[in-house]
Amino acid sequence: MSNTSKLTRPEAMIFDMDGTLFQTESVLLPAYHKLFDTLRSEGLYTSPTPPEERMLGSLGMLLEDIWKVVMPDGSVQAHNRANELLLQLELEGLAGGETLLYPEVKATLEALHKQGVKLYVASNGLEHYISGIVDTHELANLFDGLYSAGKQGTLSKVDLVKMLLEQEQVHSAWMVGDRSSDVEAGKRNDLGVIGCAYAGFGNHDELKGSDVRISSFSELLKLYDEAEAVSIT
Repeated sequence: MSNTSKLTRPEAMIFDMDGTLFQTESVLLPAYHKLFDTLRSEGLYTSPTPPEERMLGSLGMLLEDIWKVVMPDGSVQAHNRANELLLQLELEGLAGGETLLYPEVKATLEALHKQGVKLYVASNGLEHYISGIVDTHELANLFDGLYSAGKQGTLSKVDLVKMLLEQEQVHSAWMVGDRSSDVEAGKRNDLGVIGCAYAGFGNHDELKGSDVRISSFSELLKLYDEAEAVSIT
């Protein structure tokens, strides 16, 4: 745990999904290679599969922006087909039962839930992908709401978190995530920000501006217990 600062105890925690709760590479990388094999077989893409690092480094972005980074030489048709294939292949991977949450995620969420903390997901991912992860790993009963750019139609994580706060009438929360978009979403909505430094998808400055950085998910419990309790009136 590093960069600790005074945090007030929140009524809710809002979590990014990829790189925060879910070990994305456990489903993404097999789907990624199958996706490009399919694009080539369908004549929509002729180049070699781009490096995995390009895809992993784009996590946290909106899907339409990811393809601009991953295959800038691809056509609009290739990008649109990639959207369809990625969801299809990832859902197949989730159904296969070999995907992983980060260590202690479920136990930590259960402990926070028992203490009365409202738990939410706010992700730039697609709706069925997010719900698929939650269902596969039996987390549905722990969350008060699942918000995604794919379902809510937002153009930024800032807007998605703002919508969540307004619709759920949440007055105090921590934003928990691993990317700069999570930090920005938390800060621009006046939330405490917990930066997750264990996934390693982003660059060194990815979590700049976080109130606290954690190296394991279970550190959230200690942070919550030690945070200053403030009455909301």
